[in-house]
Amino acid sequence: MAEVNPGGQAAAAGLSEAAQAELLDVCQDQFALLEEVHNEIMLREPESCENPQELAQNQLIATETELKQWLTMEPNLLIENAEILLQAGKAEMLKLCSELELVVSCYEAKRDKLKETKELERKWLEEKTQVLLAVSDHIERLQKEKEKLSEHSLLQDMKAKMAKMKFYHERLMECLGDILGNHVPLPQDDLSSNKRKKSSEVELNEDLISLAEILEELMNKMLNTPHDPYVLINERFWPPYVEMLLRYGIAVRHQDNNFKIRLETFV
Repeated sequence: MAEVNPGGQAAAAGLSEAAQAELLDVCQDQFALLEEVHNEIMLREPESCENPQELAQNQLIATETELKQWLTMEPNLLIENAEILLQAGKAEMLKLCSELELVVSCYEAKRDKLKETKELERKWLEEKTQVLLAVSDHIERLQKEKEKLSEHSLLQDMKAKMAKMKFYHERLMECLGDILGNHVPLPQDDLSSNKRKKSSEVELNEDLISLAEILEELMNKMLNTPHDPYVLINERFWPPYVEMLLRYGIAVRHQDNNFKIRLETFV
C-alpha cells in the first residue's frame, strides 16, 4: 500500500464528504489501472534474442516512438471538481512556500557566511597592507643606512689614504733633507771652510735657503696650484743650486720668463 502524503491528508480534510468520496473513487480507479499496467509489465518477459545489439536497438526505437506520442498528447485532468482542485492547489502552494522558505533560509545562511568570510578577508588584507608598509619603510631605512655607511666608509678610507700619503711624504722629505744636508750643505758652510778666499768673495745673502727647501717649495707649488706650478726665482735662491736643478733635468724654466722655474713632470 502506498504512503499517503501528509499534505494530501490536510487537503482532503478540508473537503466536503461528496468531494472526498469522488476523490476516493478516482484514486481507486487510478490505483487499479496502475496495478493492471504493472501486472502486464511483469508478465511480459524479454524474449531471448541471439543478437543483443539488435534487441537494444529495437527497444530504443520503441522508447523514442512512445516519447513522441506522449509529447503530442495533451494533458487531461483526472478530476474536474473545483473544490478538489482548489484544495490540491492550496496544498501544492503551501508545499512550495515551505520549500521556498527553506531555500531562502539556506541562502541567508550562505549570505551570512559570505559576509563573515568577506570581513575576515578584509581584516587579513589590512594586516598584510600594514605589514607591507612596515617592510617597505624598513627596507628604505636600511638602504639609507647602507648609503650612509658606504659614504662614511669611503670617507674613512680616503682619510686613511691621505694620512698614509702625508706620513709617506713627511718621511720622504726627511730622507731628502738628510741626504741633501749631508751631500749639499748650505753655501755659508762652504764659504766659511774656505778662509783663503773669504776676503775676495762677495758677501752672500743670509736669507739663502737650502736645496731641500727649494725642492720642497717647488713640490708644494705643483701640488697646491697644478695649473700654475712655476716659482719665481728671487734672492733666496742660490744660483748654483738653480743651475744644478736645470742642468740635471730636475727643473725647467718658463718659456716666457727665465726667472720662473718648475719641477719637471716625471712620467
